[in-house]
Amino acid sequence: MKILFTDLDDTLLNNQSRVSPETKDFLDAFLAAGNRLVLSSGRPLMSVMEVKELAGLTQPGIFLSASNGTRVYDCDNRRTIRKVGLPLPYVSYIQEQAEKLSLHIQTYRDSDTDDAIVSPADDEEIQYYRRKIHLPLMISENLRDALTEEPCKMLAISLHNFERLETFRKNIAGWANGRIRTIYSSNIYLELYDWNAGKGSSLLFLCDYLGIPVSDSFAAGDADNDISMLDAAGCGIAMKNATEKVKAHADVVTDLDNDQNGLADIMYKLMKQ
Repeated sequence: MKILFTDLDDTLLNNQSRVSPETKDFLDAFLAAGNRLVLSSGRPLMSVMEVKELAGLTQPGIFLSASNGTRVYDCDNRRTIRKVGLPLPYVSYIQEQAEKLSLHIQTYRDSDTDDAIVSPADDEEIQYYRRKIHLPLMISENLRDALTEEPCKMLAISLHNFERLETFRKNIAGWANGRIRTIYSSNIYLELYDWNAGKGSSLLFLCDYLGIPVSDSFAAGDADNDISMLDAAGCGIAMKNATEKVKAHADVVTDLDNDQNGLADIMYKLMKQ
């Protein structure tokens, strides 16, 4: 039995944010052979679930690793089997530091049935974000006031000024060390989540949970938040369209990009070895 952990945007999904028919054919064959599939994304759980449903992935053996691996969901049994949250005092501190730079910061209400984005305002950044992430929006000037439990992650967004994101990251670096990870999923999104979480930790958790040797795991991605997953896997796959930093952590780089079924192409080749 093999297990494939795949990022969604710019990896499994094409440039129309869909699983192509060719890639779907590979996934169907992979699962039919008794293997396991993990959709691993920075997106919150219900957004990953939406991708799964739109792709018609209804077979047994599928797991979701959402919010950068801080939440792992067993689709067969319809339950969360791992969740790692941010302490509520951290939420307040991070919001305070972001507001000093007039930087958009958001978080999430996380449950198996009631995911929502929590934002201080219905601003340009949240409107851009919700073009792909179709979750309910809660407006709360103080993010912590809208939370009933620890959120899986926070997200800082800057659509026009990467340096503002980088200044924010550097400003909290000393405090963050040992507490939270601050990792880019794109040049406009800075992900913030528990220090001991991440896509790599969810890979190790699920391999142990399912009794699958890590050596029989594949992981594919394109961005910085995929690196821990590629490092942890038996075979780390970087997309042709991945950053050079990500490619440096991969065992193999695809010949084709995400809009050319690059993941399916390389997996067909690797499964024959």
